[in-house]
Amino acid sequence: MQVTATDSDDSTTANGMVRYRILSQSPHSPIPNMFTINSETGDIVTVAAGLDREKVSQYTIIVQATDMEGNLNFGLSNTATALISITDINDNPPELTVRTFSGEVPENKVNVVVTNLTVVDRDQPHSPNWNAVYRIVSGDPTGHFTIRTNPITNEGMLTVVKPVDFEMNRAFMLTVVVSNQAHLASGIQSSLQSTAGVTISVQDVNEPPVFPVNPKMIRFEEGVPAGTTLTVFAAQDPDHFIHQIVRYSKLSDPANWLKINRTNGQITTMALLDRESMYVKNNVYEATFLAFDNGSPQASGTGTLQIYLIDVNDNAPVLMPRESQVCEHARPNSRVNITAADADADPNVGPFVFELPSFPASVRRNWTISRLNGDYAQLRLRISYLEASVYEIPIIVSDSGNPPLSNRSVIRVKVCPCDDNGDCSATGAVAATGLGTGAIIAILICIIILLSMVLLFVVWMKRREKERQAKPLLIDPEDDVRDNILKYDEEGGGEEDQDYDLSQLQQPESLDHIISKPAGVRRVDERPVIAESQYPVRPSLPHPGDIGDFINDGLRAADNDPTAPPYDSLLVFDYEGSGSTAGSVSSLNSTSSGDQDYDYLNDWGPRFKKLADLYGGGDDD
Repeated sequence: MQVTATDSDDSTTANGMVRYRILSQSPHSPIPNMFTINSETGDIVTVAAGLDREKVSQYTIIVQATDMEGNLNFGLSNTATALISITDINDNPPELTVRTFSGEVPENKVNVVVTNLTVVDRDQPHSPNWNAVYRIVSGDPTGHFTIRTNPITNEGMLTVVKPVDFEMNRAFMLTVVVSNQAHLASGIQSSLQSTAGVTISVQDVNEPPVFPVNPKMIRFEEGVPAGTTLTVFAAQDPDHFIHQIVRYSKLSDPANWLKINRTNGQITTMALLDRESMYVKNNVYEATFLAFDNGSPQASGTGTLQIYLIDVNDNAPVLMPRESQVCEHARPNSRVNITAADADADPNVGPFVFELPSFPASVRRNWTISRLNGDYAQLRLRISYLEASVYEIPIIVSDSGNPPLSNRSVIRVKVCPCDDNGDCSATGAVAATGLGTGAIIAILICIIILLSMVLLFVVWMKRREKERQAKPLLIDPEDDVRDNILKYDEEGGGEEDQDYDLSQLQQPESLDHIISKPAGVRRVDERPVIAESQYPVRPSLPHPGDIGDFINDGLRAADNDPTAPPYDSLLVFDYEGSGSTAGSVSSLNSTSSGDQDYDYLNDWGPRFKKLADLYGGGDDD
């Protein structure tokens, strides 16, 4: 490095000429004067080799600057501190802490750390000169292991990346070499301790049985009878050094066609194998089986059996379409294209053979079939005219299997009048539409039920009319509420009506105390001593047509009845309790004083005649 001092004096004179020297060095390793300084330029340089960062990483130097050309007796001086840091180079190779490492790993396990390899490097930590890189140089030709570096501790983590098999290798002897990310400095040799051996022991575990061929494909014809042996689907136990028993069970069998022998894995059928089943995909039926041992813990493996089903001719062809229409007059374009559908596969399908049966004879007399190709034919009229209707025509369809299968199918053909374009007209379509026997019977039943309901309704209306004419009133006696007690609400009394005597409101059994009273004194709450009112008998009308006339007749009969009870008869509404400050109204005299004229009561009608006799100016006063 270079240090520089400035002086404000004239630099051309001795007063401004500065000289440099080192006063001290700390520390004094490896020697006290490792550095020197150029007295005129201030350059600090090393005196000899021997700087070692691992021993001393920084030096502190006191530098003095003196003017007067460095004359300590006459010149002025000042000091400064120079810090010198020693940078690192890769002059220390990494060294493994031990010569041999060991570890254990269970078989068939991956991503398991077997052991940690510890290393020492004196270079600057977390730098390329310190970071360790591990390599396996021998003992693992198939690549079962790898070593990853821990970025914090710089340790090597020996990890399993490929499963190991105890039955194949019980132990591994690896040779590991460690180096740095950065190359060693020139002239530095790698240490013998950069290489170590690793011994790995493989632990035996109970492995599941394995099916040698998985999935296993076999070929069989469909329709083989139940109880047929298909194959032996056996598994092997990888644990050769342990004698274990393997057993079998069925895991998945969608159609429930198969069963497996529990001991030896023999597959037999329980039902007919059908290639046309919904469980067969692309002619292949799949079932899954389970093999398990008696180890501790128990281990199991699965195997898939694929059965390729060879087609046999076990499905007869089916005619298509099932319905069509033609014109009643034979025309060149009035034909029906027919074909067949067969669930089997080639060569048990087309070409198909279409023919009309010999019975009934009218079929061949009226219709004919002409072949178009191997899969299609045409049905048309043989005669020039056929009456419009719906005809069920039987057709025999045969496939090309060996032996061939035939099926008698029926096609419903609607024969109808057609327009100029050869299309069935709307009127003709309606005329040609036929109804089956079941539909006709259903329609007749519905008509009978409807007529019965109408008849019952008419009878009920007539009966209701007769009952209405026979009644004297507009309503039934049971519905007449005029003589019934209707309780609408009950408004309770006051605070003093909780304990009252109802005897004051009861009907007296004897009338002597009333008859013996002097004339002119009467209680309004007692029954008047008069003969019972006799209402005139009203003739019952056969059928009152107007309710207004009925009410007016009753009103006139009541007004002209002199025996009707007066309004001061006993009318009990409710008892309102005792303690009233007013006296009883029954104690009031009803005698006339002479100061008031009651003759006007005679003008009020028959209902006030009795009152006029009592209070008016008659002979009985």
